Amino acid sequence: MPFLDRPDGRIAYQTHGSGFPVLLFAPGGLRSRMEMWASPFGSPPRPWVDWTQALPAAGFTAIAMDQRNAGRSRTEIRVDHGWHSYAADHLALMDHLGFERFHVLGGCIGGSFCFKAVEAAPHRVTSAVLQNPIGLHPEHPDYFPDSHAAWGEEQRQARPELDPEAIEAFGRAMWGRDFVFSVDRAFARACPVPTMLLPGTDTPHPAAISAELAELLPGVEVLADWRGPQHLAAQEKGVVAFLRRHTPG
Repeated sequence: MPFLDRPDGRIAYQTHGSGFPVLLFAPGGLRSRMEMWASPFGSPPRPWVDWTQALPAAGFTAIAMDQRNAGRSRTEIRVDHGWHSYAADHLALMDHLGFERFHVLGGCIGGSFCFKAVEAAPHRVTSAVLQNPIGLHPEHPDYFPDSHAAWGEEQRQARPELDPEAIEAFGRAMWGRDFVFSVDRAFARACPVPTMLLPGTDTPHPAAISAELAELLPGVEVLADWRGPQHLAAQEKGVVAFLRRHTPG
């Protein structure tokens, strides 16, 4: 397993295939790790395409990773960490691999990672696929703060030396905004890269947020029927076609 050294730890990653690069942000919230694209720990197959396999077969390089403090990646947790800390990891990984320009594709929390990468480096990100994006559910506003508290307890049990106040401050930085947390509606309205949306439908991936994104994102392509075994072929075909259309010459 290769690792990217960071100033405060290291990030596990894998590359698959060859061709124009697609940086993948797996589902799983703050536990986002590369196995989440397939069937982690012997679970049933996921109701979505495994992009670590489908994209190389379509002629792309797929870059999968364990996000900081998930899976095999370990870094510090500090009071000044937040969405920008993840974006810095993502851009550093692409620098390390020698990819100046790339697509991003994210499931769940990965949608918010996509937005932050675009905000941080709009000249490098060529398009973004937002699969099941997270956001603030109007009827369940405490979902992500509560989930963060559980995640923070897991982190402290594994690493008792961690500062609980830093974990709490990190949580406020991550979940203290509305909408998709990492950027605001004004950014979505002026998003400078082509986007494709695979809408969400439940508490962490609210239908209301996906509906807003469909309205705000300029020229967004929406694939409404994508989840479940009966839609896997259409999901793969639609996303691959989108990425090919927006791959630089």
